[in-house]
Amino acid sequence: MSSDPRLEISLCGITLKNPVLAASGTFAYGVEFESLVDLNALGGLVVKGLSREPMDGNPPPRIWEAEAGMINSIGLQNIGVKAFVREKLPALARVQTAVFANVFGSATEDYVEVIRALEGAEGVAGYELNVSCPNTRHGGIYFSSDPALLTEVVTAVRAVARRPVIVKLSPNVARIEPLARAAEEAGADAISLVNTFVALAVDARARRPRIGAGFGGLSGPAIKPIALRLVYEAAQAVRIPVIGLGGIASGEDAAEFLIAGSTAVEVGTATFWDPASPLRVAHELGEFLRQEKIGSVRELTRTLRFEKQEKTNEKDCCDR
Repeated sequence: MSSDPRLEISLCGITLKNPVLAASGTFAYGVEFESLVDLNALGGLVVKGLSREPMDGNPPPRIWEAEAGMINSIGLQNIGVKAFVREKLPALARVQTAVFANVFGSATEDYVEVIRALEGAEGVAGYELNVSCPNTRHGGIYFSSDPALLTEVVTAVRAVARRPVIVKLSPNVARIEPLARAAEEAGADAISLVNTFVALAVDARARRPRIGAGFGGLSGPAIKPIALRLVYEAAQAVRIPVIGLGGIASGEDAAEFLIAGSTAVEVGTATFWDPASPLRVAHELGEFLRQEKIGSVRELTRTLRFEKQEKTNEKDCCDR
């Protein structure tokens, strides 16, 4: 895939060939896809979540195909940050695209120690903090649902990270704006959203969950309209860049997220049936620009406009 200058963007000071990144958790560590995808043509890629120590993940079955998406409960299985630096990063360092390391933990110091391990290595452009994890030091409260805990972890990471820090927000909250603002005020360079929605699939005959761990995370086309709403709300609340994800499977999907407020997008679940989908989405986005006679993809960001209404019937709106 040849580079299209109309698609080039700058994200947190990093120049990307296009605004379409492969999302964390669906693209392994990147190198596993080398035989299927030209990694050098990607806008960027986010490796699967890294923890201080290796993790085995959740019991099977881990994935269930829903009617318009997928429910997964992998359990953040990974080889640990030390093995990643030793075994995966040397190959990734040779790739001519931006590589972001997704980081998670069960306490603030876990995030800090993973970042410290990555800071001493070459080949990482920036970090994406997965804050959809329970803080074991605070009784299992999720970092993603408490602005104070979110501030704590982002502030601690910001103190040791020399590279850009992206905070990946969860949609499983009452309002996204307080979390987006907390991340920005604590020093995040960008935010990404959304992560998966907590979901349950039931086997009616066995009367059991279809996922081994019980609940899982819903992703794919089913969540796109909600993800778009949350991206719009978050973008209205902050000045830092927003990276949108949630059900993106085409160039027009990507355009919708950019218009809603994103600077860039991530493609996740679509890679399960089309490993090269991030490249296809980028190509289709370029075609969308050509058809709409738009000179640069940057012209799309935050251009959503609502028609003004003289009077809103709140009850009628909620009842529909």
